[in-house]
Amino acid sequence: MKISVELTLTPLQDDYEPAIINFIKSLRNSGLAVLENPLSTQVYGDYDAVMDLLQKEMKVALEAVERGLLYIKIVKSDRSDYEPHF
Repeated sequence: MKISVELTLTPLQDDYEPAIINFIKSLRNSGLAVLENPLSTQVYGDYDAVMDLLQKEMKVALEAVERGLLYIKIVKSDRSDYEPHF
């Protein structure tokens, strides 16, 4: 089963950039399809591969901040080729 996941890491502290940068770099190095924009990062692929990656990397990211929020949305389909029609 293919999934698309949107992630937003929001550290609730000063000096938040290293945690976000390291999280995104870890996702990029996974070999999965990863797209980024200023508000979120999307990961696309097989359910098991994506969830295995996220289980590990979300824990690392949350351990890197004193306080933070991690928003996650999961869609059952590969939306990596989505283009708006307007």
